[in-house]
Amino acid sequence: MSQKFEQLPDELRLATSAHVKYIQSLDTRKDEYDYWLTEHLRLNGLYWGLTALHLLGHPDALPRAETIDFVLSCQHDSGGFGAAPGHDAHMLSTVSAVQILATIDAFDELETRGKGKAQVGKYISSLQNPETGTFAGDEWGEEDTRFLYGAFNALSLLGLLGLVDVGKAVNHIAACANLDGGYGVSPGAESHAGQIFTCVAALTIAGRQDLVDKERLGRWLSERQIAGGGLNGRPEKKEDVCYSWWVLSSLEMIGKTHWIDKDQLVAFILSSQDPERGGISDRPGDMVDVWHTVFGLAGLSLLQYPGLQPVDEVYCMPKSTTARVLTR
Repeated sequence: MSQKFEQLPDELRLATSAHVKYIQSLDTRKDEYDYWLTEHLRLNGLYWGLTALHLLGHPDALPRAETIDFVLSCQHDSGGFGAAPGHDAHMLSTVSAVQILATIDAFDELETRGKGKAQVGKYISSLQNPETGTFAGDEWGEEDTRFLYGAFNALSLLGLLGLVDVGKAVNHIAACANLDGGYGVSPGAESHAGQIFTCVAALTIAGRQDLVDKERLGRWLSERQIAGGGLNGRPEKKEDVCYSWWVLSSLEMIGKTHWIDKDQLVAFILSSQDPERGGISDRPGDMVDVWHTVFGLAGLSLLQYPGLQPVDEVYCMPKSTTARVLTR
């Protein structure tokens, strides 16, 4: 650990207890308008909050039984999960459901009380385009490398990656590569740090990192750090705490995290937290939210900030979880 981390002023030390209380409070705000405006993110939000708590070393801060009940209440007969009870099934909600159940070791509950792992795998595999190998988010057909990565993430956690055509999906990712070493949302699209994460992580799960131009990609990613230490997602954009995950995790996967100034990035993330009420925002002085909280903490974990549990750079889950689930 860098001595600079140890010498940070009090206001730039991680406010662990405040962050735990902030996350615990999120489901108690049902009288607030914003709570209902974000219902379409409810299951994703539970994954973000739960993962943040595990990285903070407080895995029991949310009630396990209620968490399982809520997740299963979002499942459809198809095996897919909606964002909240009554919402249509979607790939992103389904991935979050699988990640939550994996994190709290509840796949047995999915088998006995839910539709079972096989049905979830069937739903995910039904969203693969047999011609191109890519994946849609739902029955309406929008395709995106986010959904491809999500499919690989969830299916590998379930031990069901063999249900899909991995080779065709890998070929689609290769077609999304750009001359700058990055990846876009589709072939020919601009490189973006978020899409780079999805593509590199999916290739890592598939065991095909050989397709990544690591030197060129590492150079593009390291250029995302701007004055002040934060990272942006594309050239000429503002820095944003969430890219502390999207950029840094990709650098970690290709072994290039030493190409950025880690101490400056730590200071930027910590200056974006609310040390009194908890939570982390996109940049200093803005309103906090659970999205930036989990990705800020995940970034700090990759930076080996003291007191945080190790995060898996491919799955954005505790390494203790992926070590348990992926070795079964």
